[in-house]
Amino acid sequence: MTSRILALALTLSVASVPPAFAQAATQEAPTRRPDVIYVPTPEEVVEAMLQVANVTKNDIVYDLGSGDGRIPVTAALKYGARAVGIDIDPQRIKEANENVAKNKVGDKVKIMNADLFATDISEATVVTLYLLPSLNVKLMPKLMKELKPGTRIVSHAFDMGDWKPEKELDVNGRKVYYWTIPKQ
Repeated sequence: MTSRILALALTLSVASVPPAFAQAATQEAPTRRPDVIYVPTPEEVVEAMLQVANVTKNDIVYDLGSGDGRIPVTAALKYGARAVGIDIDPQRIKEANENVAKNKVGDKVKIMNADLFATDISEATVVTLYLLPSLNVKLMPKLMKELKPGTRIVSHAFDMGDWKPEKELDVNGRKVYYWTIPKQ
């Protein structure tokens, strides 16, 4: 009898939840482990990445593997851009959301606990990366398929194999690579 009452109560409580909230409540974070260990990008490299991409208030910056959210937060704070950080690690998501709140950029920055290979990034005008070379190469088809011609891509430390960068910077001994999505 008690289990029937509990089941009925659960059914009624779920039925009273608006559909959008019910859907959000049932979505779970990705369960696979991150492909890379988290190593924060130094602030001077963040700045160089956003400068080489010529980020402005008109941009939408997507940081793939965003860690603590420092690139999206800096893009919003210094350049007025809208930004999206995507990371698969719940601990990094927590840190990124704290960073967004601390810097009061929640109106411009969205942090997503998602798999960057399975997330739509088509609205990006700038994409930033700090992934391994093998992941950059694996990501190339997605970038070419989803991003509009002229979208700028900037990678800290690692290139994209045969796709030669248009610019290569040295920032205190750290490499920054820059490309744009070509016209098809």
